[in-house]
This record gives sequence, C-alpha cells and structure tokens, in this order.
Amino acid sequence: MKRKTPIIALGLISALSVAGFYIYQDNYLPASPPAQLEYLTEGQGLNIGISTAYAGEAAESSTVAEKSNGKIDFSFSSETVGAQPKTFAPAVGNWIIGSDGDNKVLVVDGRKWKQGTASAGIADKARALYGSRYAEFLDNVTAYAYFPFAVAQDVDNFTNGDITVRFKAIAGRIDQGAGILFDLKPNGDYYALRANPLENNLVLWRFKQGRRSSVNWVRNVNTPSRKWHTLQLTVKDNLIQGSVNGKLYLTQRLPDSVSGKVGLWTKADSVIYFDDYTVNGQ
Repeated sequence: MKRKTPIIALGLISALSVAGFYIYQDNYLPASPPAQLEYLTEGQGLNIGISTAYAGEAAESSTVAEKSNGKIDFSFSSETVGAQPKTFAPAVGNWIIGSDGDNKVLVVDGRKWKQGTASAGIADKARALYGSRYAEFLDNVTAYAYFPFAVAQDVDNFTNGDITVRFKAIAGRIDQGAGILFDLKPNGDYYALRANPLENNLVLWRFKQGRRSSVNWVRNVNTPSRKWHTLQLTVKDNLIQGSVNGKLYLTQRLPDSVSGKVGLWTKADSVIYFDDYTVNGQ
C-alpha cells in the first residue's frame, strides 16, 4: 500500500493540473477565432492586422458618408476590404473593412485585445479629430484600452436625434459587446449604449476619468450571435432611450445634456460586424 500512495498522489496532481488548465482556458484565454473567418479577405489567414500605412487617412475628408437634411448615412460599400475604414477613426483596437457574403461591413477584430494598445496612427487621427487638444485626448485613450472604439469622422457635435446601427456578433468568449458611443469629450470621457449576445442585456455605461460605471442595466434583451440586430440610441437633451430591433428597453436621464462626438464601441475579445450606421439630427 505504501508503494501505491505516491502513484495515486501523482495521478491526483496530474488530474487537477489538467482540470485547472481547462478552467483557465475557458475563462481567461482570448477567444478562438470563429470556424469560418468570413471577415478576412482571401489569403490573409490568421495574421490579420491594421497596417500603419493607413495611419494618415483619418485626416482626409470622407467620401463614403452620405449627408442629407441633417441625416448622415455611413456606408462601407465604397471602402476597401482589408483596409482601415475612412468613415471611422479607430482609437482603440483593431478595426478593418471586411465582408459578410457580398456585403462590406466594418469589423472589430477582438482577437488581439490582450495587447491593450491604441490603434495604429492614433496620434494623427486624434489631431484630425481634436486639433490642438489632441494631446489631452491621447493621454486618456490608454485608460480605455480594454474597450475598443472608433469615432465617426463626419459628426462634430451630436446633441439631439437618433443614432442607429446594425450589428452581428461573430465571436468572443469573454465578451460580444456591440455598442454606440456618444458624448465623447476631448478629454476622452464618453457614454456607451451596448447590447451583448452572451449576456442578453442592454447597458448604458459611463466612462469618466479612466473609470467605467453602469448607469442603467436592462436584462432579458435577446440578441442571438451570428444574426443581424438593430441598436438605436435616441437623445433629447439629457434624456436617453435605447431600443433593440425596434423595441424600447431603456430610458434614462443624464446629469447633463449630451454634446460631443459619436462612434462605435465594443469590449475585450469581441468580434463584431457593424453596418448601416446612421446619425439623424445633431
């Protein structure tokens, strides 16, 4: 019996080690890429990245956002698959034009979220967005490195109206957050209204001085992964409303009226398709 004890102990240690590895893998490692990487152009494989060659493009005026009577429609049909978007300036995370079948979409590729770095060429983009105040914006971007976001190029100051976007969650083991960013200030503070297929909820987040806090949390908002859904933000001064697929779920008054830039928001390892981003009223 004494001879068997070390063998049994070794077996238990091995079993616990294996179990511990799988628990760690399921809860802490970045998500594996989806089985079908349809958001990649053919031949890119798993080495997709944002090229710094596009760093200066944020300064160019957009040619793919259509404006009419206070309404701006952001279309990606004229953009180049595999390149950074011209309509949005990526601040944090990896944002790239991809495809969903025959349709061009904006993709946030959260498989690289662990790097926690700002997007390529962020200094040039910040300068284009905020001019002489870009340094203040840059100082605060790193505080939100866990939360990728991109800023709409042609909306200088959104105060009232509607913002609508379609989204499709593709992958993400930790998160599959898809949100509308608004009230973005030159110092980097902002709000985000987001849905999450993994949690089936709708949350209004506030990001201030590097800290995140929930303002309003609505459960039982069903948005299954790999299906298209519509998220809508409605703003009237400081009154906020959030709808998903045409149904109103969230109503909240903020301490102050909304004013600032807008964009798209996500979290951690989320891989999300975005399309048909529309801003109606400013």
